[in-house]
Amino acid sequence: ASDNIPGIPGMGEKTAKKLIKQYGSLENILDHAHEFKGKQQENLIQYREQALLSKQLATINVAVPIDHILEHYELKDINRDAIQTLFEELEFRQLTKRVLGDSNEAEAPVKKVAPAAPDLFSALSENATDTELTEEQAAAIQYHTISGTEHDYQLIQDAAAIDQVLNLFMQENVFCFDTETTGLDPLTDRVIGLALSAQKGKGYYVPIQSDQDLIKFKPLFEQSNVKIAQNLKFDLQMLRQYGIEVKPPYFDTMLAHYLLEPDKRHGMDELSKQYLQYEPVSIEALIGKKGKGQLTMDQVDVQVLKDYAAEDADVTYQLYEVLKPMIENDQANAVFQTVELPLVPVLADMEHEGIKVDASFLQAYSVELNQEVKAIEQRIYEQAGEVFNIASPLQLGKILFEKLQLDEKAKKTKTGQYQTGEDVLIKLSSKHSIVQDILDFRGLQKLKSTYVDALPELIHPLTHRVHTTFNQAVAATGRLSSTNPNLQNIPIRTARGREVRKAFIARDAEHVILSADYSQIELRVIASMSEDPGMMEAFNQGIDIHTATAAKVFGVPVESVTKEQRYKAKSVNFGLIYGQGAFGLAENLGISRTEAKQIIDQYFEQFPGIRQYMDKAIEGARSNGFVSTLLGRKRYLRDIHSANATVRSFAERNAINAPIQGTAADMIKLAMINIHQQIKSQQLKSKLILQVHDELLLDVHVSELEQVKQLVLTEMQNALPLKVPVVAEYGVGQNWLEAH
Repeated sequence: ASDNIPGIPGMGEKTAKKLIKQYGSLENILDHAHEFKGKQQENLIQYREQALLSKQLATINVAVPIDHILEHYELKDINRDAIQTLFEELEFRQLTKRVLGDSNEAEAPVKKVAPAAPDLFSALSENATDTELTEEQAAAIQYHTISGTEHDYQLIQDAAAIDQVLNLFMQENVFCFDTETTGLDPLTDRVIGLALSAQKGKGYYVPIQSDQDLIKFKPLFEQSNVKIAQNLKFDLQMLRQYGIEVKPPYFDTMLAHYLLEPDKRHGMDELSKQYLQYEPVSIEALIGKKGKGQLTMDQVDVQVLKDYAAEDADVTYQLYEVLKPMIENDQANAVFQTVELPLVPVLADMEHEGIKVDASFLQAYSVELNQEVKAIEQRIYEQAGEVFNIASPLQLGKILFEKLQLDEKAKKTKTGQYQTGEDVLIKLSSKHSIVQDILDFRGLQKLKSTYVDALPELIHPLTHRVHTTFNQAVAATGRLSSTNPNLQNIPIRTARGREVRKAFIARDAEHVILSADYSQIELRVIASMSEDPGMMEAFNQGIDIHTATAAKVFGVPVESVTKEQRYKAKSVNFGLIYGQGAFGLAENLGISRTEAKQIIDQYFEQFPGIRQYMDKAIEGARSNGFVSTLLGRKRYLRDIHSANATVRSFAERNAINAPIQGTAADMIKLAMINIHQQIKSQQLKSKLILQVHDELLLDVHVSELEQVKQLVLTEMQNALPLKVPVVAEYGVGQNWLEAH
């Protein structure tokens, strides 16, 4: 069953053993099906071919011709160098420890200068009989460190020396900078030092004793030389506290690597090891591990901090020299220059602005939810006939499956507890009202703890607003993510969840919230990419795409499409983007797989361009190893040739979806950049404050409302032209829910 080999329904292991013992073989059992009675006879006859196919699937074919040399299977000593190189590329940190041991990782980590060669697996057997590494081999797998590397890191403290360094860097066309700070909050923490580098192995560290020490460098950041940083957004936010605007052009090594290798890590230490074979001084070496005893950077001895900070600037400069030609020669360079780099100051400003949250509303709503949770809790106890811990899977399982006996075939976990996850409960919800009450109980508790009670605690004491962090180099698709707190995950599907959006309010009485989002943008993207005539016609004529799809799939006039037909068509439209097949569609719609397959087949018959796009995307991924958005953002799919069908099919789904989702992400990022630039150039009081995938939120001054409405719609709809119209819609209100 775990291999999806169906066998014969109604005949499990116990019955099968008995019958095999009696008849000798599966074939003999099937030949004597007439000797059985009732359902067993019926199933043996009906599922004969399925049973024979199942046996074939489960039988190992020992007749396959295999050319082999026995010596190749002899156990030999491992090639530690090749294994370490491979594991380093694949970021198998725990596996490295298990295979090579902690001491190997600590004493001789591997240098990695380039992706492993395609024949690396065969290289594992090279020199396999060598039990000792040569001195050259040992040296080759060690990272360089500050102690063994020639460098010139200078501490610049007096005014004359600071002026000299400033004048020196004013002459540089390209330089790297890094701020050292007391913490990670750009609103309250302060800059204690500035590190600079414009030459390999050379760096300067300037301790910042007063604001004026840093403001001296303002002309350097405002001139037209290239400013390099690792995670530029943070440095921009820290410097703005001092009235310093870091003006483009920029180069962010983190973002460059994100576009080159979107699925990997982009921290400076990892990049330094990968491209420079150099292991920088760790932050823990300076301030210790997280906890009460951890120091802040201003408590570190300045001579020690000088080496750490200057090294960061030096390493980042060297990474720039490596990554710059790589990104310039890559298809993704257009995204780097036109999307990701210009977006950095936009996100920095949005994070600085934050959004106002009505704490009093949330406190009142928390009381209301608590009362509702208590009422549901009592209903559950009454239906169960006893008081128990609803949050305990063990106790809940006993109530549902032993006392109420809702499913005699209820599955258990490895520890023997009944499974009581959401997917299990949803399937049981029609059997007893207690199940829906349990789902509601869980949902309201999560809503209360995760959002209603948590958000007031995140209001910043200085600004009295909530400031999220937008992560630009996390999602491989190109989408932004939001953390601390995650404002992209505020509930919208349930009425109770939507109420939370009432708490996000306009800045003051002179402002309103404007919400603008794209209409069916991913479907418009796939219509444009596939150039399917039917889908393009619907969008070009302004017909509701789900209604148009339903009309074609079910063969009825547009005006005759029922609500149910439109719903099914909508499920197919969005499901196919994410690689959904007949099984998934059947689950979503509660229909048979046969009907789901018929709907999908009819869909592809009516929209053949979509099928061609999907096939072409998968084939392109197989040929190139990646897929691209319209602007050239890449998504590497290394599992596209996997022998594991599950892993391979996941990569194939990504091949279909990544160009669509990534293009939509590029589009809204371009819109954000253009809206931000227009707001600044027109010196408007309104501010862009939040992005939630296809939606933008603005704090708009009432005097500018009509101007900003037109500005936002124009920039969103023209950010990235498609072969079908791009449509954006907006709403206005005193809070997010009203505006959405």
